[in-house]
Amino acid sequence: MSRNDSRTPTDLRPLKFRRKFTNHPAGSVLVEAGQTRVLCTVTVTDSVPRWRQGSGKGWLTAEYAMLPGSVVGRKQREHNHRDGRSVEIQRLIGRALRAAVDMRSFPNVTLQVDCDVLQADGGTRCAAVCGAMMALHDAAHYLNDNDKLKSWPIKNWIAAVSVGHVGGRSLLDLDYSEDSTADVDMNVIATENNEIIEVQGTAEGSPFSLDTHHELLTLAMQGTGDIIAQMKEISAEKIQA
Repeated sequence: MSRNDSRTPTDLRPLKFRRKFTNHPAGSVLVEAGQTRVLCTVTVTDSVPRWRQGSGKGWLTAEYAMLPGSVVGRKQREHNHRDGRSVEIQRLIGRALRAAVDMRSFPNVTLQVDCDVLQADGGTRCAAVCGAMMALHDAAHYLNDNDKLKSWPIKNWIAAVSVGHVGGRSLLDLDYSEDSTADVDMNVIATENNEIIEVQGTAEGSPFSLDTHHELLTLAMQGTGDIIAQMKEISAEKIQA
């Protein structure tokens, strides 16, 4: 049995980051993971929520949405009622990124992260975390260039990847066709130091064993390590105007 695009079970989908995709945000990255495409931006605001005032710390928050043309048919815009899945994912993104930064380094500043899915083919939340991490890195340089930092804010590079048990095999970085038929579906967020931030794992049918969990988690940690290595290499490149 071969994967649809001839990848091996341990291969990531082709991963691309296009930095400075739009001009106005402090950080703006288009991330492509296979056919999944997410625009991630970071906007800087010189204030913090009322409950954060006087703390000497900044704040980071995130929003996530799938745009109308991102899936087959038309995805309704979320105007007066937020999609429960979108709310869950944006909370995940916010938690993950707050684990990556020291908010004492940008006091009284809020970083607003926005992740908008332009095209979905599985793994949108994982792609969003990775693209947002890259956009956050570029926003840190913006803060530094504008004298808004007390110290470098990035504590850890982080990445997210999906894994699953499909047709009796453990696979890395599932596309939609694999995710939709998976017996076990898992999303893992980890740091460059192989520390786990979050694991979301679900049996889609029968319960799965602890051995399967360990196998999938090990595969995911390999994947996040490879993604972070690529992200750090790309981050060192000069942004093309």
